[in-house]
Amino acid sequence: MINSVRTTVLAIANKNNFGYISPNDFNLYAKQAQLDLFEDYFYAYNAQIRKENARQSGTGYANITEGLAEVIDSFSVLETLSNAVGNVSNVYQVPNYYYINSLTRISGREALSEIEKVSQTKYYALQMSNLTKPTEDYPVYVLDDANITVYPDTISGNGVVSCSYIRYPRDPKWTYIDIASGEPVFDATASDYQDFELPLSDEPSLIMKILQYAGVSIREKDLVAFANNEELKEQQQEQ
Repeated sequence: MINSVRTTVLAIANKNNFGYISPNDFNLYAKQAQLDLFEDYFYAYNAQIRKENARQSGTGYANITEGLAEVIDSFSVLETLSNAVGNVSNVYQVPNYYYINSLTRISGREALSEIEKVSQTKYYALQMSNLTKPTEDYPVYVLDDANITVYPDTISGNGVVSCSYIRYPRDPKWTYIDIASGEPVFDATASDYQDFELPLSDEPSLIMKILQYAGVSIREKDLVAFANNEELKEQQQEQ
């Protein structure tokens, strides 16, 4: 999809003499455009849940919530965690996460107990009493940026904590081969090639988002206005 998106972006920009978008610039705009649309899925999902609660949503092919959930679930990861480098053995890292669904204490493939998320303040309060102090049967964790600290600290070491989370999409990269003259040629065989991870139905939105970023970069108000108008039309059709 990424080559189709870039070809369309260049065609629109060139047709209106808005200037050339280099591969490096395109990749930067593509990354941000994908992140924008990725986060939009969560806002759209939340909005659809509200409609469902108000009995304003459809079923079958009109079940938009299910479609949004399928896209979000495609970024779902379940894996055992490793200790954070340079930290104590009950501190773990979740790579490239956007949202953590759950944490579980495990032994091999067996789930032993779910680990509850608490704030640092609540953890201190739990520690004040032997009745509420975290145990291996009722463990808790505190999230601090990329680090997860599990309590009690007897839950430690690699392979004893499993995490279900939603990851960020991988950065798209349009890879190419330079030729002596003319445009660079798309090369999908490059080791660092990465297509968009969003559905094919998002291609028009990706194109418009990239045009918006390109227009701001080259200070072309017409290009930004064109992309904004096309995006607005698409949003109105979805309502």
